[in-house]
Amino acid sequence: MKGTAWKFGNDIDTDIIVPGRYLIYTDEERLSQHCMEGLDPDFDKKCKKGDFIVAGTNFGCGSSREHAPIALKGVGVAAVIAESFARIFYRNATNVGVPLLEAPGITELVDDGDEIDVDMEAGTITASNGKTIEFKKLPPFMLEILEQGGLIEYLKNKK
Repeated sequence: MKGTAWKFGNDIDTDIIVPGRYLIYTDEERLSQHCMEGLDPDFDKKCKKGDFIVAGTNFGCGSSREHAPIALKGVGVAAVIAESFARIFYRNATNVGVPLLEAPGITELVDDGDEIDVDMEAGTITASNGKTIEFKKLPPFMLEILEQGGLIEYLKNKK
């Protein structure tokens, strides 16, 4: 997967990913219009399908609601790559089909707007400067859930 990296800091909580005032909506398209707007009001216009969010530690902290990963999916994020993730957010993102890649050191490797190449099989991320970093590879069952668009689709197709 190749795309642009949109870099954010540490402790990006679910209210930053999609502000609480938009919780009346549940569909991807509507939520995606407000994705990351508190930090970057134009994020939904800049982010293209297949781009990546790169962040520091504790990405997705805060509430347990699924609106945040749904907004990320709706805006077209191919994956969120961070130093670490909040546990409940990690589960919710997998459930809705958004890959989360834990890559310690990623914030030192990638700058905002860099093009990056993510190799899911090799477990590597290569930045436009040619430097490569490894991430914790996802287990096969999790890859299958993500490939099918989330847990509900995975369970529907599992017969």
